Amino acid sequence: MTHPADRTDLDALIACPRCDALYKVREPAHRERAVCARCHHVLIAPRRGAGAQIVAVALTVVVLVVAATIFPFLEVSVGGATNASSILDAALAFSGSGLFLLLALAVAALIVVIPVTRALLVIYVIAPLVFDRRPLPHASSAFRLSEALRPWSMAEIFAIGCAVALVKVADLATVSLGPAFWMFSVLVVLVVAQDSFLCRYSVWKALEREARPT
Repeated sequence: MTHPADRTDLDALIACPRCDALYKVREPAHRERAVCARCHHVLIAPRRGAGAQIVAVALTVVVLVVAATIFPFLEVSVGGATNASSILDAALAFSGSGLFLLLALAVAALIVVIPVTRALLVIYVIAPLVFDRRPLPHASSAFRLSEALRPWSMAEIFAIGCAVALVKVADLATVSLGPAFWMFSVLVVLVVAQDSFLCRYSVWKALEREARPT
């Protein structure tokens, strides 16, 4: 656990992103975690080899999202008629004009564009650090943008909504799950795993350290 801050050296302070409690940093050892004493939010959680794992997961997320938009997500059969739909078809189902078009584009961005963008930004930031290279230009801004997009990446919300809809549709028609459904299910798990592996404090410190002139 970190200790409450008792001096004003900003480089030695860390604020809890959940409750704004301020602490003096004491970096934990391997497999230890620094936790906020007020709300128990994990502040620092260094893990050896986490960078390579995060890059691998991010690459897998990109591949799965691209594949999931191509293959059928589900197939509905009723009265002898069959219709297959992909994730993009579902996202753009209400695309027409005006507000409906904006709604369709927003849904597509939340479940496809933003998760891919976050994954690519994470690769851009962390891959050079994994290979002991200096950060790429504007790596700090890229990581800040990735963190800003995190609340708007709603792949798991889409998955929950699909599950609820399938329960209701299953009583009215025959529903077959396509390969994209399983890809998207794995994708949701990987997005959660990526966020759990990522120690943001360690990334910021690595960016600051590597960016300093030698």
